[in-house]
Amino acid sequence: MSYDEYYVKSVVRAIPDWPEPGVIFRDITPIFKDPKALRMVSDAFVQRYMDADITHIACIDARGFLIASIMAYQLQIPLVLVRKKGKLPGETVSQSYELEYGTSEVEMQTDAVAEGDRVLVFDDLIATGGTILAACTLIKKLGAEVVESAALIDLPDLQGSARIQGADIPVFTMLAYEGL
Repeated sequence: MSYDEYYVKSVVRAIPDWPEPGVIFRDITPIFKDPKALRMVSDAFVQRYMDADITHIACIDARGFLIASIMAYQLQIPLVLVRKKGKLPGETVSQSYELEYGTSEVEMQTDAVAEGDRVLVFDDLIATGGTILAACTLIKKLGAEVVESAALIDLPDLQGSARIQGADIPVFTMLAYEGL
């Protein structure tokens, strides 16, 4: 682990029993109060994708928006929003998925990506992988290709990264936390 990774990991807060008993929530909001940590995170992802063959970044509601918007600005590529159902105006496509503690549904606008687009899917955290897999399904429904999925944090014990890789989608994360 690099100095940057150690530093960022020291800033992420663990909140036990939230949003329900038995879950340890990895709170990334302290990163946004720490300019050094935010610079380290955004620089790490921008450097990784600087020369990548991607045309869009699809980011997932809501914390994924924050880092991905910096990446899209720096990489000078479009940012596509994947939101909870009912939050986007206009024509949308939707996909349901399972969370580590329930089910949900996400959607994208139908004109967000098109055939020939090469998309990086970004979220703040990978738990069961359901959200990223749902986003990938939407992108593929619209004719675009998913190049890779990325997240700040991986929770490998929940097997989300393995599920995503099992769907032939490469995964990159900056940090991993063992245990639930």
